[in-house]
Amino acid sequence: MSDTDLPSLSTLAAGIGATLRARGQTVAVAESAAGGLVSAALLAVPGASVFFRGGAVVYSRRAGKALLGLQAADLAGMRGETEPFAMLVAGRMRENLRASWGLGESGAAGPSGSPYGDAPGHVCVAVVGEMASSRTVETGIADRSRNMDLFARQLLRLFDEVLQSREAGG
Repeated sequence: MSDTDLPSLSTLAAGIGATLRARGQTVAVAESAAGGLVSAALLAVPGASVFFRGGAVVYSRRAGKALLGLQAADLAGMRGETEPFAMLVAGRMRENLRASWGLGESGAAGPSGSPYGDAPGHVCVAVVGEMASSRTVETGIADRSRNMDLFARQLLRLFDEVLQSREAGG
């Protein structure tokens, strides 16, 4: 995947912010390997206080428990860096912050793979709200900072696609 295949974080966030403001909707974000870049991009949009409820970098099980209230039963049969896990954290963030939408992301930014055996550049992103969607992306690169940026852009791109499909009645 080339970095040029996706719009910039600021371009994606500005469009999403405008859509959320126009609809009177809000968003909450749970990030892992993107390290807060999604939240930062959304917060950089002027007027973000109207649509941004909050975000958390959930980088460990301890953080999941403290920031999202995840318990062992919530994680039974599940591991990080999967679409079900990204959906879980997105839904929990949405619920906890009473947002219209929840975004979740979990991946291996690199330079090495994850303890689960996923290669660097592997990420799962999810959107939960009126509709839910998730996807797995493999960037094929081991550069940590590039992957963090790509992971954030992939999550915002998925969210924009969901918002636009809802607009089209899909």
